[in-house]
Amino acid sequence: MAVVEQKPSSDQGKVWGFFKLPFRSSGAAQNSSSSASAVSHLGGHHLPGGPQVEGSDGHHGSSSVSSVAKSLLPTRRRLKLDPSTKLYFPYEPGKQVRSAIKIKNISKSFVAFKFQTTAPKSCFMRPPGAILAPGESIIATVFKFVEHPENNEKPMNQKSRVKFKIMCLKVKGMMEYVPELFDEQKDQVVVERILRVIFLDPERPCPVCSRKAEAPVG
Repeated sequence: MAVVEQKPSSDQGKVWGFFKLPFRSSGAAQNSSSSASAVSHLGGHHLPGGPQVEGSDGHHGSSSVSSVAKSLLPTRRRLKLDPSTKLYFPYEPGKQVRSAIKIKNISKSFVAFKFQTTAPKSCFMRPPGAILAPGESIIATVFKFVEHPENNEKPMNQKSRVKFKIMCLKVKGMMEYVPELFDEQKDQVVVERILRVIFLDPERPCPVCSRKAEAPVG
């Protein structure tokens, strides 16, 4: 009896193809999910030679980091003060005493400075402000009225509650100094230094206190 070879029908081929399709699609889905997870682990950055994805540009991140780093850096000072952190006054209750401070422009630009105090009724400086050219310096005199102590004790070498503040502002060039300069450019004003008051024994010589105000010198 002759054996007739049976060929698989087209319906069987369709059946096998039907069972193969889910495996192929699942593999593609797995690959796509793996790629997505890889991109998420990379923080949105694309691999060299790979496609550009959204958020891959790190320019904004680097610029924000650099701005933060700049904010942490110490402010570059434009003025050099002598003395730098304290003002020394002879302790003479009931009298107006004075001290001197040398202010020098150590920057390469013209700088305006202004004097401020927490006790404007009893303290003032002459001149109260000025504009200094690069390398120029001036000796200013600070006047203060010393009040009588409540407990009749001399606060020798003690810090007073009064504070002085030297404000500075970069200007375009030499011009007439007016206090309104600091009001017009408030966002550019910098607190150069905060000075504290130290009382000294008037019977002891104090070279800093004996200075006299002079004209601006180079």
